[in-house]
Amino acid sequence: MTPVWRVRDPLLRWCLGFAVLAGAALIFLLPLATAVLWSLVDPEVGWFPPDILPSSLSLDNWRALLAVPEMGDALATSLTIAPCVTLLCALLGLPTGYAIARRAGRYRPALELFVLTPILMPGVVLATGLGAFFMRFGLAQTIPGVILVQTVVVLPLMIRIVAATCDAVPADVIDSARTLGAGPLSVARLILVPLVMPGLVAGGLLCFVNSLEEFVLSFVVGMPKVQTLPMLIWAYLGGRSSIITYGAVVTLVLLVPTLLVLVVVERVVKQEYLAAGFGKA
Repeated sequence: MTPVWRVRDPLLRWCLGFAVLAGAALIFLLPLATAVLWSLVDPEVGWFPPDILPSSLSLDNWRALLAVPEMGDALATSLTIAPCVTLLCALLGLPTGYAIARRAGRYRPALELFVLTPILMPGVVLATGLGAFFMRFGLAQTIPGVILVQTVVVLPLMIRIVAATCDAVPADVIDSARTLGAGPLSVARLILVPLVMPGLVAGGLLCFVNSLEEFVLSFVVGMPKVQTLPMLIWAYLGGRSSIITYGAVVTLVLLVPTLLVLVVVERVVKQEYLAAGFGKA
């Protein structure tokens, strides 16, 4: 048996723990704090070296963004599209992930690579091809069109996680249910879905966040009639001269919904479900 190395000195444990926390703060908290400071910089004064902190703070950047008249409509559109995309990905991802995990056999690596193709392709190339396709079928500049085009790029995340979660489902359980007379729908509803729920929750969370922040495909397919929150605030950002200060505001606005979703899911769903689901990714 390979010996397990353990830190026995309490002082060394504290030092290692402090180093890990300091590294995490440096990687995650420092960029966030910098974005917050840049969003509060007075646009008339700016923030220049060698000043460590801004010399003047102001809420002008936030007031300018919140004063955009289309902000409420864009937020409502995004919060309408993202749940629909998440639900559609769950409905399509569960049978597809199960088929890849249980039925693909030696062709599984090729199928997984094929499923991940929309993520591997450059966003602009994918958006151009899908945009022309959606125009031919009358789905351009419509909410159903934006939902479908976002599903194309976020569905691989759901399939990948569900397929990995299905690997942990005992095949004997499903075979026993079929032997006792359970049909496909009963097996899926009573056995498969409860066992794969951690993967569905984790995949649904990723799909919701990616849909909420998706820009390129939504812009190509939806504009000018369908305008999501990222489309609106990036258009707002492009018309500003102080790109860093307004860019920080845009970054925080896009980050807030993600954090809220994470907090709500952690409160509602058991923590081990999230850990188990993301552990399969």
